[in-house]
Amino acid sequence: MNLFELFSIFIGVALVNNFIFCQFLGLCPYIGVTERTSSAMGMGMAVIFVMTLSSIITWAIYEWVLVPYGITYLYIIAFILVIAAFVQLVEMFLQKSVPALYRALGIYLPLITTNCAVLGVATLNKQQLFGTPGSLIKCIVQGFGGGIGFTLAMLIMAGIRERLDFAEVPQSLRGIPIALITAGLTAIGFLGFAGLSF
Repeated sequence: MNLFELFSIFIGVALVNNFIFCQFLGLCPYIGVTERTSSAMGMGMAVIFVMTLSSIITWAIYEWVLVPYGITYLYIIAFILVIAAFVQLVEMFLQKSVPALYRALGIYLPLITTNCAVLGVATLNKQQLFGTPGSLIKCIVQGFGGGIGFTLAMLIMAGIRERLDFAEVPQSLRGIPIALITAGLTAIGFLGFAGLSF
């Protein structure tokens, strides 16, 4: 394991295989929280925290509990419990420290528990990295990179949607329809990182 390998994992998960644009995971908060850049940034920071720390804990639980006891088939339940615990910590912290952001995120904050991007990074870690040399460090990098990619996607969409508020969008396309069209066009742009062309 070297720095180039870790950099490749980070760039791969943040840009080339972005969870939102290339794997279409985490679309619920992507559409629901991107009306303002501030709320998108707050959600992105919460997801970075949860993805990174849950990558560490899910690795430890899998390697030190599930594998030794031969109960690896319970990994999804274990991963969801870890993610739910971290989301509760984030929710309590934001409610006490940043109540305005807590109110802005609304229902989407507890939904991080069932955010398929967060569960997706834990599952991809298990499928691709568990059992390889230096797997813990690789899992941390993949979790952090996935969170950065998620935040980047959220900020791009929020910036575009804030500009669309001042654009002359036809009545039938205002709101969610233009957001979905924008998401599709942005996803096509991100597929360019993977070398795909149309």
